[in-house]
Amino acid sequence: MTAITTPGKIIAVHLNYPSRAAQRGRTPAQPSYFLKPASSLAPSGAALERPAGTELLAFEGEIAIIIGEPARRVSPTDGWSHVAAVTAANDFGLYDLRAADKGSNVRSKGGDGFTPLGPVAIPVDGIGERDWRVRTWVNGELVQSDTSDTLLFSFGRLVADLSQLMTLETGDVILTGTPAGSSVVLPGDVVEVEVDAPRAPGAPTTGRLATTVTQGEAPFGDFGTGPAVDDLQRVEAWGSEAELAAAVAAGRAGASDAAGGAPAASAQPFELTDELRTAIDGVAVATLSVVLRKRGYHDVFIEGVHANRPGRRIVGLAKTLRFVPFRPDLFATHGGGFNAQKLAFDTVAPGEVLVIEARGERGTGTVGDVLALRAQVRGAAGIVTDGGVRDFDAVAGFEIPVFSQGPHPSVLGRRHVPWEVDVTIACGGAAVQPGDVIVGDGDGVVVIPPHLVEEVVAEAVAQEAEEAWVAEQVAGGASVDGLFPMNAAWRKRYEADRDEGGER
Repeated sequence: MTAITTPGKIIAVHLNYPSRAAQRGRTPAQPSYFLKPASSLAPSGAALERPAGTELLAFEGEIAIIIGEPARRVSPTDGWSHVAAVTAANDFGLYDLRAADKGSNVRSKGGDGFTPLGPVAIPVDGIGERDWRVRTWVNGELVQSDTSDTLLFSFGRLVADLSQLMTLETGDVILTGTPAGSSVVLPGDVVEVEVDAPRAPGAPTTGRLATTVTQGEAPFGDFGTGPAVDDLQRVEAWGSEAELAAAVAAGRAGASDAAGGAPAASAQPFELTDELRTAIDGVAVATLSVVLRKRGYHDVFIEGVHANRPGRRIVGLAKTLRFVPFRPDLFATHGGGFNAQKLAFDTVAPGEVLVIEARGERGTGTVGDVLALRAQVRGAAGIVTDGGVRDFDAVAGFEIPVFSQGPHPSVLGRRHVPWEVDVTIACGGAAVQPGDVIVGDGDGVVVIPPHLVEEVVAEAVAQEAEEAWVAEQVAGGASVDGLFPMNAAWRKRYEADRDEGGER
């Protein structure tokens, strides 16, 4: 291993992982960069102060490459030969100050301690530029994982590009971008980043680069741009609207007067209480569909999906995943590493239903045994896909209910590219938004907009009680004529029995 010396230049890449580009909704044609000061460096184990009056301090686990032989006007094929070592980095940033310097990130990413590096550097001798992996943990939970073979712009290309205008000198550091999973951390959180080469001899590793977040006390003065955030900054900092909503629900995000006001109203999540969940669990999808149709919701049934085992039910809030049709170039940039599919299954929350848009394409699998097991371990309430399921028999043996168009042995890349998570999707002809209530039984799956849930469920419960009474009368020999639906005479009898039963 190699000691890390203070670099003359620290250069960071904005977007470089397809998973992060998909999360941001834009894929750059060429790399772009910003500089970080040497005073922002920090060793492993150091504390990082979140400045007073700010709320959106975000981590970004990255692979840092360290220049060996100086590089000036080198080619992309020669760029890697100018790299001496690789280490772990954490490119911390304050979204509260993003607007301060119009994209240069001087203050938002240049603060003291905002660039932890280490703990050690790995010499690259005998290790290729595509052989590296970066992983990040927050409070012991893995939140980022990706590999350098997925990069939009390889390490050698970055070296070549930068060397067109400047000499990269020995010891200079390039932060090569962060994958999906970057989010906000709070005082008390511990963030760890590790870079390794698991396929290389001896599987060398940097060890974990640890940073503990603390709360600063010194306020900003009135002689410079102060911290300020808006709804867009909150969503981008946390990763998505759904992740922000989950953070609010968990008490990790909330109002901050010093940081510019309360979170977006859209971030206030609908709460599926235990009482409401129990009520929903007692009514049939068929009944819910009838009640929704009365309110003009005719296309909220997910067509063509069935439970992997008879008798399975699903009740939970939607987390969404979207696939787009297969195309070789898109699969090359979005199909590998910690892609959108893996991100969805690795971040689904307890009680959520993972709903997958596969465009009704059942000719390949959209989930298999490993990912289904991951969702089960995370406490997901179920999986719904309008595509196929691999390892169908194994998945059917799990506790987690899965609704799909049936089995198919082919892998994802036959027809699909994993594209994005936590967006509005179309599953089986129904629009599904993150946070919608998903209910499934033997008749299929229905989607209930959150603002309608309480009134729809209340009416459905009442309707099922009425239908149960009707069934009792039919079982006792009554004709359905005038009873189903009830005429005035039968309704009077029903209401009398209901009222009498209520008094008892």
